[in-house]
Amino acid sequence: MQLIHFLASSTGRWVRIVAGIVLIVVGLLVVQNTGGIVLAVVGLVPLLAGVLDFCVFAPLFGAPFSGKAIRSRR
Repeated sequence: MQLIHFLASSTGRWVRIVAGIVLIVVGLLVVQNTGGIVLAVVGLVPLLAGVLDFCVFAPLFGAPFSGKAIRSRR
């Protein structure tokens, strides 16, 4: 549950945003071809999750999907 609280924090959101950008850049500029496109699309998930403030893994641990709701539970 600590991981979910970290991911919902402002630091966790920035980590997800940066990780998503890195995956997109690596996919498009380093890997290229089909594998690079797949990696870039996968990178959209953490990028959008950080920007839109939701946590994809939270429901697996019984926490709400919204980052704001996770932070309010603490």
